[in-house]
Amino acid sequence: MSELSVNHLLGIKYLNKKDIELIFETADHFKEVINRPIKKVPSLRDITIANLFFENSTRTKLSFELAEKRLSADVINFSASQSSVKKGETLIDTVNNILSMKVDMVVMRHPNPGASVFLSQHVSASIINAGDGAHEHPTQALLDSYSIRERLGEVSGKNVVIVGDILHSRVALSNIYALKLQGANVMVCGPKTLLPKHIDKLGVKVETNLRKALNWCDVANMLRVQNERMEISYFPSTREYTQQFGVNKTLLDSLDKKITIMHPGPINRGVEITSDVADSKQAIILDQVQNGVAVRMAVIYLLASKIKQ
Repeated sequence: MSELSVNHLLGIKYLNKKDIELIFETADHFKEVINRPIKKVPSLRDITIANLFFENSTRTKLSFELAEKRLSADVINFSASQSSVKKGETLIDTVNNILSMKVDMVVMRHPNPGASVFLSQHVSASIINAGDGAHEHPTQALLDSYSIRERLGEVSGKNVVIVGDILHSRVALSNIYALKLQGANVMVCGPKTLLPKHIDKLGVKVETNLRKALNWCDVANMLRVQNERMEISYFPSTREYTQQFGVNKTLLDSLDKKITIMHPGPINRGVEITSDVADSKQAIILDQVQNGVAVRMAVIYLLASKIKQ
């Protein structure tokens, strides 16, 4: 059996192309499983997984939990807002306490970049990064690529533009790594204030004109503006942002070709995309949600099979 080259999923930058192919092949199998009447498989009956979320999350947390339960793992959920972290407990103490309960795998979201890497160096469990600050969100990038592959047949050679708040987005960085690894052409588009200074060093095109970007691309991945990460104002007003970088049906229909619209969620309807775009046939937003469970099942299953050895 093929296996992953890594023992943790800390970021896309630690994976190779074969890892991504293996995850997608495994996800194909699990996608078929979750569309059956009986959606569970006994693969991880003897594995215990702790979900540690030090930041709010609805979709990612639910998606991981569902993936774990579909694989028959034992699941512990830990929310930092209701925990001893508020009393000053350190990350390592929190995790050691959970590991003393004999946990095999930890899925962690944390506001500090590099938290999952730090953890992987100090504990024996397998770590999955569910988002660390504005750094990486590897499973989101994997499910995004998987969804492009499903809709367009392959990722290689496709033109993908990531639109919006690139500066604060862990989704953007992970997507750039994943798409480049698979041979896609990547562009970022947004207000200059929301584009990181040296982003072109990652081998991506940079565009500040949305219409030009949309005419170039096969797929547009629309990101929301992350107001919660902003300490200063990066653009005059939400209305002005929407006028320049929001996609509506009129704009979509006026393009030279039919493009695919994606969004990692949660959507700010009427800001980065209007409802008639989000709910159109060109959008694969709900496919992304469904594929998220299959891809996360694949990642958990492949990492767990290394624990069992």
